[in-house]
Amino acid sequence: MFTLSLVEPQIPPNTGNISRLCAATGTRLELAGKLGFSIEDKQLKRAGLDYWKSVDLHLFPQLETYLKELRARRFFLFSTRGKQSYFQAKFQPGDTLVFGSETQGLPPDLLTAYPERVYRIPIDFTCVRSINLATATGIVLFEAIRQTTQPPYE
Repeated sequence: MFTLSLVEPQIPPNTGNISRLCAATGTRLELAGKLGFSIEDKQLKRAGLDYWKSVDLHLFPQLETYLKELRARRFFLFSTRGKQSYFQAKFQPGDTLVFGSETQGLPPDLLTAYPERVYRIPIDFTCVRSINLATATGIVLFEAIRQTTQPPYE
């Protein structure tokens, strides 16, 4: 129903946890660009447990190739730099939810090219710079599911 896209993720346990989230919700998972780990990483496998076989995983080793394909879709970008809250997003089945790496976020040129598609999760910046990537993807994905349908697994 949805696609979660991670642009150059760096921390294996985050991607493993996100893979479990995707398996639990029937969400496609895309990993784009240079990864900060091997897809065979033990921590990645451990965090995803035995759910990897249930994940619709797509790898895009070349970031530019991925970004060209992304432009043809309906997508939302998530960044601490977003001006609008994810509560303002109007999701539809088939949307792609794009998140950047834990250390760099999304590429600045992507954020600049699509400012109307950049959303943030409201947080108290006096306490923290950001929230964990796996947490952020879960927050946004379940809001998208809530807006569009009753989950088939209830």
